[in-house]
Amino acid sequence: MRALPPGARGYILCAVLAAVACVTPALTDSGTPWAAAALLAVLHLGCELVKVCPPLRGRVPEGIGPFFPVVLAAVFLLPPAAAALVALPGGLAGTVVQRPARVRRVWHGAQQASAAWVAGQVHGLLRGPVTLGGGSSAGSGSPAGPADFPSVLLPATAAAIAFCLVLTALDGGILATAERRPAATAWRGLVPFSLAPHCVHGLAGLMTAVMWRSPYGPPAALLVLLPMYISCWVFAQYHRERAAHQATIRALVQAVDIKDRYTRGHSERVGQASTMIARELGMTEDRLETVRIAGILHDVGKLGVPTRLLRKDGPLTPQERRIIELHPEYGHEMVRGIGFLGEARSAILHHHERVDGSGYPYGLTGEQIPVLARVVAVADAFDAMTSTRSYSRARPVPVALAELERCAGAQFDPSMVRALVDAIGRTGWHPVVTSDEDLQVIPAGPAAAGTGAGPGPSVLAGMPDQGSRPAAAAPPPDRVPAAPGPAGGSGPDPDGAGAGGGG
Repeated sequence: MRALPPGARGYILCAVLAAVACVTPALTDSGTPWAAAALLAVLHLGCELVKVCPPLRGRVPEGIGPFFPVVLAAVFLLPPAAAALVALPGGLAGTVVQRPARVRRVWHGAQQASAAWVAGQVHGLLRGPVTLGGGSSAGSGSPAGPADFPSVLLPATAAAIAFCLVLTALDGGILATAERRPAATAWRGLVPFSLAPHCVHGLAGLMTAVMWRSPYGPPAALLVLLPMYISCWVFAQYHRERAAHQATIRALVQAVDIKDRYTRGHSERVGQASTMIARELGMTEDRLETVRIAGILHDVGKLGVPTRLLRKDGPLTPQERRIIELHPEYGHEMVRGIGFLGEARSAILHHHERVDGSGYPYGLTGEQIPVLARVVAVADAFDAMTSTRSYSRARPVPVALAELERCAGAQFDPSMVRALVDAIGRTGWHPVVTSDEDLQVIPAGPAAAGTGAGPGPSVLAGMPDQGSRPAAAAPPPDRVPAAPGPAGGSGPDPDGAGAGGGG
């Protein structure tokens, strides 16, 4: 808990207090239908615990829970406070893979309890218990007449949407407070991504509630949940397949790192910087993942370049340069059959284009260059300048940002450069890959604003002679002589390498 920012700690505390307020009436009201609430709570808890059951360990796919149809069935069948109580045990028992685990479990429990309470209130305001056939006896678990179709669909749908909105609103808040994302982007993409699954879960919960209220009773309702749980199990296989895709990507990156030892870790850092730019531009979550993959795989085509050229210490001949410049096309050919990469394929092909048309392989200009390729181009050049290579020492982050700004409009898209400058100015540059000994870590603050002023001594501690290098001579990272930048200088062309190779 101490590792969380103060704002996040306060936010989680408020969510817990709200959840306590939601479940308290169920504990104090003598009319709470404890039998139905206990059965649904145990069922919801069991759906979470099955993932850690030793006999099934390794067989239950990741991503199968939480099983929200049970919670939404409780929303339709029980008073709001009792529905919140049903959601609490399963939320607390949910599987978490990141630390702090206890805080995350408490957060999930509070989040789901609050969402169930709000959904129950919405369902009640729209006369959901009456349309469901429960009348004044809603939540008692006893048969009380048939459901009124299609009138029952409106309150159930509204309740499922309310449940989704509360969950996503709380998720966005924790992203804004714990990860310090901009308020304008913290919630972007959460609702569209979550709305359809929650509506499907709401329909399954409604079917369960209708069967529960029928003469067949709770046993029939449980049989309705079984096919839905199996469907979730099958859908979770997608997550396992996606994990396999990630392992494939990792293997390709490791192959590039082994072949080109001068740029080890470069691909992951480019993916990280590309994600920072994309998030600053307000791209959706699914597109953020695409641009991250594009940054990671942008140099996969180097697997088709002779190793002797990648490791050559001296200048390249024109013929050798032409061979190196084929690596974007090699990379595109390698990944063109991988359907899930989407836009990432075009970024791999075009990340060495320049907005003034002097790039390669096709000499595209301005808006002709795909958006993700323009993002990766800036991230690639930034990492090339801020990490130590065999042919150049790392530059201070502010100096690198100033060089990117100098080349904006000719080599780089100015909006992409500004996005990176703003992102680093707010959150700092903390690369996750540290295989290069002289890799820089710079905190957020005015020194990271990209004005060209060098950082203070604490930032540069242990960095050899970085402050003495002029901003106009950014190191070109790929053993290809840099193309002329604006004002006649040599810009940070990520596939140039005056005397060496890299990015």
